[in-house]
Amino acid sequence: MLSRSLRRAAIFPAEITPRNALRQATRLISRRGIASTAARWQDLRKTPLYEFHVSQSAKMVPFAGFSMPLSYGDIGQVAAHNHVRTAAGIFDVSHMLQHRFTGDSAEAFLMSLCPTSLDALPPFTSSLSVLLNEQGGIIDDMMVTKQSSSEAYYVVTNAGRIKEDKELIREKLRDWNESHQSEPVRWETLDGWGLLALQGPKSAEVLQALIKDVDLTSLKFGKSVFAPVGHDKVKCHIARGGYTGEDGFEISIPPQHTVALTKEIASNPDVMMIGLGARDSLRLEAGMCLYGHDLNEAISPVEAGLTWTIGKERRSEEASPFPGKSRILSEIANGPSRRRVGLQVEGPPAREGSKIFDSTGTQEIGIVTSGIPSPTTGTNIAMGYVASGHHKKGTEVQVEVRKKLRPAFIRPMPFVPPKYYK
Repeated sequence: MLSRSLRRAAIFPAEITPRNALRQATRLISRRGIASTAARWQDLRKTPLYEFHVSQSAKMVPFAGFSMPLSYGDIGQVAAHNHVRTAAGIFDVSHMLQHRFTGDSAEAFLMSLCPTSLDALPPFTSSLSVLLNEQGGIIDDMMVTKQSSSEAYYVVTNAGRIKEDKELIREKLRDWNESHQSEPVRWETLDGWGLLALQGPKSAEVLQALIKDVDLTSLKFGKSVFAPVGHDKVKCHIARGGYTGEDGFEISIPPQHTVALTKEIASNPDVMMIGLGARDSLRLEAGMCLYGHDLNEAISPVEAGLTWTIGKERRSEEASPFPGKSRILSEIANGPSRRRVGLQVEGPPAREGSKIFDSTGTQEIGIVTSGIPSPTTGTNIAMGYVASGHHKKGTEVQVEVRKKLRPAFIRPMPFVPPKYYK
């Protein structure tokens, strides 16, 4: 039986202090290879905002081949986290790879790489999707936006998968264009472009003050628009959504305007610059996956709880093919062998790699892939994979933390209710 304190989701203030949380975030990121001493600083790439981060007293760390801000000045991870939940925060996500695909067969080409029904998307609508290998494993997750028509798509993929994604797309596109010479696809990467995530309940108010030509109340979650932003009326691609569970926007900015426009947005007193430490805790509370930890090339979208990215129109043998289709359709029909779940853990927080056992502690059933003390809920939360049959909400399990088994239970995700603008 679980302890009363766990069932009541008791808050443990000694566990979550700004200094302690920043130390925990740094340790967490280090374990994920972000602050590895093996990283060679001279080989790290810099986003267009690197000098701006330094001017804001950012603590810079290696992340996915880039030098990125972990935190700013003496602002702790919890304070930054809470600011996003109550006001607005800016994340520099310019390290992510932005793509543009155009041409008569651009839509069909992208659908040959992913399982999403992109042909069912209305113009200026976004969807999460996944690049798949031939075994149905996830090469990367990505945000796909149909722009004015089926002939123009904007795609964002992860910084840590730039090499793998480029190699895959280059190979597949070469073969595609050889067989579609009358309707070739053109692919470009928006190297040097800025990408900001403005997140939090005041983000729409902040951005609307800089946009005069578009009423943001008409832009719902998952929709996008081109709009002039700021004093210089910089034409940006703006998508409503994000990685925190809060209302927010992702803003793609031409290279020559990135720094100035970021400074203009950040000058609003409701806005705070936010680093990787708070980004990780915010995304986990929102139940969002981090590639390389919660997703990899062995995990299918069905196992990952991303079955909704697989278009219903494509879930038959007769529908248009996509990589790994046989495995994925089988898992939809019969259930996968493991499933991604949310966990609430008693005692010290469970970290990535912690083993999950059944309620008796005798049978190992899975592994934790992400885990933190949650600033918003005041509990220790985690995400991981367990064998099917142990995945139902409320199931009691035990997690090995610091060489001891700790009581835990499977709980719904997201851990914090989303506040998307719909």
